[in-house]
Amino acid sequence: MDPGDLVLRGGRVFAVSGDQAADVRISGGRIVEIGRGLVGSRIVDVRDLWVVPGLIDLHVHLREPGQEYKEDIETGTRAAAAGGFTTICCMPNTRPVNDQRTVTELIVRRAREVGAVRVKPIGAITQGLEGKVLADIADMKEGGIVAISDDGRPVMSSGLMRRAFEYARTFDLPVVQHAEDLDLSEGGAMNEGAVATRIGIKGQPACAESAMVARDLEIVEYTGARYHIAHVSTARTVALVRDAKRRGLDVTCEVTPHHLTLTDEACSHYDTNTKMMPPLRTQADLDALLEGLVDGTIDCVATDHAPHSPVEKDVEFECAAPGLLGLETALPLILDFVRMGTLDDRRAIAALTSAPAKAFGLPGGSLAVGAVADLCVIDPERPLTITAEGLASKSKNTPFLGQTLAGRAVLTLLEGRAIHDLDRRLA
Repeated sequence: MDPGDLVLRGGRVFAVSGDQAADVRISGGRIVEIGRGLVGSRIVDVRDLWVVPGLIDLHVHLREPGQEYKEDIETGTRAAAAGGFTTICCMPNTRPVNDQRTVTELIVRRAREVGAVRVKPIGAITQGLEGKVLADIADMKEGGIVAISDDGRPVMSSGLMRRAFEYARTFDLPVVQHAEDLDLSEGGAMNEGAVATRIGIKGQPACAESAMVARDLEIVEYTGARYHIAHVSTARTVALVRDAKRRGLDVTCEVTPHHLTLTDEACSHYDTNTKMMPPLRTQADLDALLEGLVDGTIDCVATDHAPHSPVEKDVEFECAAPGLLGLETALPLILDFVRMGTLDDRRAIAALTSAPAKAFGLPGGSLAVGAVADLCVIDPERPLTITAEGLASKSKNTPFLGQTLAGRAVLTLLEGRAIHDLDRRLA
């Protein structure tokens, strides 16, 4: 027996073969056995806990290079580990923009030096995110990108989007779209509707998202490219994706925990932590999003972790930067739907593990003998009070401050090595 063997004993194991009460033995950074009565040099009792694959997040802003006062790769990956994530994909809206191989390789190198989890960069679609000239996608692919996106600056030119799809298809890269028709949204700071009218904030209509998705789907059908819709927020978008999948298009999408749990009513107190893009929508939209997640129309959950400092948030609502933290609150927010009985627990875990891995073609996301031991041990009932001091992230912009949630990662392993150990089980 390898002296480095680690056995997680007696947990509910969410394995490829099904979930069961079992032990998991890890050696040499891999899962070598799943069964009962396993022995090892180190045994950790995880009875009443869930043992799941390491969580995967397709949508994170790490802010490095260029905005390290908000977040950096070290603090962002520590927050990811605390949230149970072992792989995260970082968006290209850095300074300089990740639109060339040198920036891609900088992120890869920094993640290797100081990162707690695996970091997979997403490259820009266009140079400088300006929507005018395609970035050097081939060079960035060699540097390590796993997808392309102009993030919060949607590609408005249909012709350019067609070329992006065709070019990305050559390299089998998904194209990730922040779906927003800027001519329709017109700079609105929240969802257009009764709440925006009541509180006097300029809104943007839900059709700004669905119109862009409808356009893109036409081009996807023509080009045969891989298309991933970031942070879906409207009922109409869910219907469009459901129809696209029925027609066999290579389309995936994600939903954020905050778009599942908060409506535009949250903006009524002018808390800038509730300002985000796409904006919080109506209860009818939330119901459609949850239905889409349950039936698989929405493939996965992603956080859109977007750290901002008080400089960007402690201003008037319409002037504030959009976005909120997500890595440390995603798991309890999703597990709340499991507790309510509206989301199956296996579907919840799949939306955080195997589904994002499949969407981007990433390794990981499954728990099986021979797999790399990227694992998360979850206490589904463990209370978590969100405080500024308790957050690993450098920024503190979340509307959930002061709230007590339930369910959290108590142990996160990367290749069998503890990167987050809440109770010092392996100390």
